[in-house]
Amino acid sequence: MSLKPEEVSAIIKKEIEKYKTRLRVESIGTVIQVGDTIARIYGLDDVMMGEIVEFSEKIIGMVFNLEEESVGVVIFGTDNPDKDIKEGDIVRRTGRIVQVPVGQALVGRVVNSLGRPVDGKGPLHSDRYRPLEAKAVNVIERQPVKQPLETGIKAIDAMTPIGRGQRELIIGDRQTGKTAIAIDTIINQKGKGVYCVYVAIGQKISSIVTIAETLVKYGAMDYTTIVSASSRTSASLQYLAPYAGCAIAEEFMYNGKDALVIYDDLTKHAQAYRQLSLLLRRPPGREAYPGDIFYLHSRLLERAAKLHDNLGGGSMTALPIIETQAGDITSYIPTNVISITDGQIYLENDLFWAGVRPAINVGLSVSRVGGKAQSKAMRQVSAKLRMDLAQYRELATFTQFGTELDKATQAQLIRGERMMEILKQGQYEPLPMEKEVLIIYCGTKGFLDDIPVSAIQRFEQEFFSYIDANHGDILREMQETKELTEGLMQRLDRVISTFKEGFKQS
Repeated sequence: MSLKPEEVSAIIKKEIEKYKTRLRVESIGTVIQVGDTIARIYGLDDVMMGEIVEFSEKIIGMVFNLEEESVGVVIFGTDNPDKDIKEGDIVRRTGRIVQVPVGQALVGRVVNSLGRPVDGKGPLHSDRYRPLEAKAVNVIERQPVKQPLETGIKAIDAMTPIGRGQRELIIGDRQTGKTAIAIDTIINQKGKGVYCVYVAIGQKISSIVTIAETLVKYGAMDYTTIVSASSRTSASLQYLAPYAGCAIAEEFMYNGKDALVIYDDLTKHAQAYRQLSLLLRRPPGREAYPGDIFYLHSRLLERAAKLHDNLGGGSMTALPIIETQAGDITSYIPTNVISITDGQIYLENDLFWAGVRPAINVGLSVSRVGGKAQSKAMRQVSAKLRMDLAQYRELATFTQFGTELDKATQAQLIRGERMMEILKQGQYEPLPMEKEVLIIYCGTKGFLDDIPVSAIQRFEQEFFSYIDANHGDILREMQETKELTEGLMQRLDRVISTFKEGFKQS
């Protein structure tokens, strides 16, 4: 069958009309240098800061430096970037800023800095994502911090209270109990509707596993997410970890819930950022840290807030941890973070080895929110506690000279010794607010003055058992009213006196 020329031209015209051009514009660059988890890319002129770029199907990176001639990228998704990526390799833009999955799917899981699970419990199923970097809420969108976040640690809840939406620094030398305070605080949030995020930066994997097992043992993983960036991971993942933890906690805050995020610790975070900055040839400043090291932590910690009721009234409380060298809180990173936070809990080596645990230096520790973040009952007993301890510290200095003391001075020293003993507390033993108030009330009212210091801890345990067994109504009333009324104090005086009569001091 032969076709006529006019029929052929008609078919061709028809096909031309049906044809549509499909153009796909793709921004690509070329690797010009690679080494130490850093790649320099030529050609990505329109790329954004913090954008994800693709080297291959599995290997991605984040834009970290924007220069005139090239782009600096930190590499993820490979343990050996120097072998897996070579000069001349093609790099593609994705148009996506670095983000992590968020929401209920992450509760009870251990994830890495990119939100990928590392606990062997299968994939995450979350359809919600948040960028790692986000703008902090402004002053108008916040409300004053006034609701307590109880740690269950007597010394903190009475002396340096933490409120929901606050940023309270935990600072001290290594092995002084900083992480222990953070873990106790997480355990104490059980049943209080607070979602917890624990960010482990530069720690040994064995330490992170131990923490996860402890939280499981005390039922705390039911409301906790662990972001793991161990010492084995690259500096780039250690740098991203606290921002990932903050984004996960922010999701709960913006949905009207309360969240607690712990950064353990920001000293290693700063060191990871210094490493990346030096590799990217950014100008070094004091202690070789780049000039924007203050901004690194301020933009992270300023995201902690108590939102206005119009925005749901959610909160995010931040407990950053800083490790000092030989108790020096005046060095570069500690002073930076102290100036950003709303107070600090200072742990001292000498106190720790003297058996005062938690080893909190009450004189150097401070909360800038103060009594506003305490229940009325705790405010009533903590004011006298502060006074007793202040007088004790002042008088303890003079006793070193062996001078004779009058009865009033001796009484103040006796009271102070017992108050110091009351504040001692074992690890993984957080107390409910009402029991903290009860034992501090016993001390400030003088009920413990005639009991030997060595018997104080036993008195506390037996007293709590006695109250639980015989006077549970007192605890329930304090729980409901959160106040020590005149009538309740009179009842307490009678109950304590009755218990003391049967207490064997030996």
